[in-house]
Parts: sequence; C-alpha cells; structure tokens
Amino acid sequence: MTEPRLADWQNPAFVALRCFSCEELHDLHVPQTVCRACGLPLRVDYDHARAPLAPADLTARPASLWRYREVLPIRPDHAVSLLEGWTPLCAVGDRLFVKDESRNPTGSFKARGLALAVSMARALGARALSAPSAGNAAGALAAYGAAAGIPVVVAMPEDTPKAFIDECRHYGAQVHLVAGTIADAGRFLREHGPREAFDVSTLREPYRIEGKKTMAYELWEQLAGELPDVILYPTGGGTGLVGMWKAFSEMRALGWRLPRIPRLVSVQMEGCAPVVRGFAEGAAATVAWADPRTRVWGLRVPSPLGGFLCLRAIRETSGTALAVTEADAASATSRLAARTGLDICPEGGAAFAAFEALRARGVIAAHETAVLFNTGTGLKYR
Repeated sequence: MTEPRLADWQNPAFVALRCFSCEELHDLHVPQTVCRACGLPLRVDYDHARAPLAPADLTARPASLWRYREVLPIRPDHAVSLLEGWTPLCAVGDRLFVKDESRNPTGSFKARGLALAVSMARALGARALSAPSAGNAAGALAAYGAAAGIPVVVAMPEDTPKAFIDECRHYGAQVHLVAGTIADAGRFLREHGPREAFDVSTLREPYRIEGKKTMAYELWEQLAGELPDVILYPTGGGTGLVGMWKAFSEMRALGWRLPRIPRLVSVQMEGCAPVVRGFAEGAAATVAWADPRTRVWGLRVPSPLGGFLCLRAIRETSGTALAVTEADAASATSRLAARTGLDICPEGGAAFAAFEALRARGVIAAHETAVLFNTGTGLKYR
C-alpha cells in the first residue's frame, strides 16, 4: 500500500481527518469544513509514533503554543504566528487559579484557534476568510488574516460592543453588523458573504480546536504534571472545552503521566444555556436555545455545532454544567478583578460565579484545586 504524500507544511504525525460523530475519513490536503456525510465537526488525528513528544522535549522551547509542534497539524516554520499561547496561570487563593487568556494577541483565547485556522487555510490555498463572531473571534481573525495577507470578512450582532467592531476595522477586515445573535450572523454570511471566502466558524473547520487544546498542555506544564481537579470553562461554541478533552486523550497516548483527568465544568448564562439544559436532561446533543438573552456576549451562542461534543466531554470527565445569573456574573467579575488585579472579562466573571456556587455546595471540595479561564480582556467591554 502506498504511503500518503506528505506536504511540505505538514507535521508527519498528522495522518487523518475524521468525523467526530460518524468517523468518515476526509482528505487532509484540501480545505475541509464539516463532515460530508453527516454535517458534524471533523477531528484531527495523529500517529504519535511518527513524532513523539515527551515532557523533557519541551525544555527551553519558545514560550508560545508552538512549543507543542508534535501535536499540531502544521510545522511552525509554515505558521502564521503572533506569539500566541503560554499565558500565565495565576494563583488567587482557596486552591483556585486563573488561566489568564487576556495576555494573548488581540486580548483573548481566540488567538490560539485562529492562529491554527489561518495557518492551515493559507497552507491549503485559501484566498479569503470569513466567520461570524460574538466579538473576540472576529478581532483575532482580522489580525491573523492581516498577518497572513488574506482578506477577512466578519459578521457580528449589531449590539456587539463598539471596541470589537473597531478592532476588526483596525486590522483591515470588512465588517457586517446583523440583527440578532451569532447564529444570525452566521446565516447572513452563508447567504450574503463572498463566495470565495473560506468559512473558519467555530467547529465548521477542523483546526481551531487544535490551537485551543494547547491550553490543557500548558496547564500540565504549569502545574508540574499535577493537573487540577476541576476546570471551569465559559462555554459559547465550546471549542476550548472540547479541545482540552481531546488534549488529555492525546497526553495519555503520548505516555505522559496523568494523575487525574480534571472534571470539566461548562459555565453558561441563564438566558442562553443550551449545554446546561442538555446536560440536565441527559440529552446526547444540544437543542437551539430560543430567544437567547445575555450581556455576556461570548456566551450568547444559542446553537453550538459542537454541543454534542461538549456534553460528551463533560460526562466522560465526570464534570457538570451550570448556568449563572446576569447579576451574579457581574458581581463576580468586579470582585475577582478587585481581588486579583487581573482584567477579568464578563465570561471569566461567570466562571468565578460558578466556582463560588459549586464550592458552596460542596461540588468542588475545599481540598480540591480548580482552574477557571478568564477568556479575554475586560477592556473591550468598557
């Protein structure tokens, strides 16, 4: 049997693209969106024997997500990078840590996913890029598109805070403002967006998840191999939640010592909580949330394509899902910022509100270590 060709950009360990749901195989040498058989997200698979990665190999590597090159699809010398990743893990007391993703380029965790998505899109010949966004993803796509020399078109809800809109235009992106939510913005682009643009929406292409998963690899290193008991993750599209779940599986396949797999907690808002509802109902997939209402913009995602994967990740790690109120999230945002000096965004505040509620109920025990994600800078919301 002939070995598949190896592209010059390709990590030799990147061997397949398969559907997360039906396992349909797809050609990794051409741009791919969702599964041609069932319409669900695709998964990047590696043969770790072709490019092993041991913890000792990481010593003295650059302080960016590209230190994990053996578990990324594209070689760093072919990447579009703004030095994303390796964000600080800040101890804030009570066995609680904040992973502060606001230190990424463009001020949010979206830089991780878009670095990989744009790198792969360029390697595979994309001539233009598009995506709907609640704010941060649009800014990151605009910046990485500029760095790659590829035109970008984004659509956002018309009530998105002005700072996000200005940021996209600052990087030269074309911006469309649409009535409704991110789902309406996505529909607008599918119906009216440029035909030649490649769609890098959340989980509608395979590679954003590969950038987001590096958050888990960093936690392993930053805690000296002692992963936390619990990870609280503000969940909109859920790429990071699913990515970390994927990363823990990869670490085991690589032979890394994992004392535990953290329980994953999906945090959403009471006015838009499809993952929380699906988890409570024992459903296998999420159902679109009617009339989503929240001022925590990144969590106003009524119909996440990867909702079924979020539910799978939560259950397989014995985690849970919790919705918090607008008032609790706002209060928690201010209190955590005042306590730590970190610029906490509303999504990070929601995660802190969930931590306090779960600690009070004993779901997170006093002796357990928890990490919550501050997914971006709060500055853009003010």
